[in-house]
Amino acid sequence: MSRTVILFGPPGCGKGTQAEFLFNALELPHISTGDMFRDHIGRETELGVRVKEILASGALVPDEVTDQMVEERLSREDMSSGELLDGYPRNVSQAVTLEKILSGLARGVDDVVVLEVDQEELLKRIAERGKTSGRADDQDHDKALHRLHVYREETEPCVTWYEQRGNTRVHRIDGVGTIEDVRARIIAALQLAS
Repeated sequence: MSRTVILFGPPGCGKGTQAEFLFNALELPHISTGDMFRDHIGRETELGVRVKEILASGALVPDEVTDQMVEERLSREDMSSGELLDGYPRNVSQAVTLEKILSGLARGVDDVVVLEVDQEELLKRIAERGKTSGRADDQDHDKALHRLHVYREETEPCVTWYEQRGNTRVHRIDGVGTIEDVRARIIAALQLAS
């Protein structure tokens, strides 16, 4: 039986750390848009060439290009048991496309895990991470605020969309506490053996 899990959370919520754990616990391929972009760019596929040009211009990769990459990745044989999606869908339009892709594979989204952390704590974490990450967008308060705003405006509505559909289990997880505390809440929500 296949299982599709989506991991949502704003910048600074610890999503990357928990995604790594879930990847191992669920024994499912971890699909992140960043990894897909790098894969296609590295293989110099037609999509990869387009993405490289788009990113070089400083623009965001359009939904239709990201959607094509996701569809190609989900159709591979190693996806037959399901996947952990991280960074996709980023908006409701992508969520609708994902549903169509999975429906074509006779599957659906089983679980949505949402890491919730208040904005003040997120900004504190991002600033702290900025001291070691070297990422310019972590070191700039205004850029961090903008990234949180984009998440709230574009990505957070996906969670409500899944809740309203009623055919997906949505787990809102308190993302404050130690890594182990948050992990324990995820394990309990997804009914995983710890």
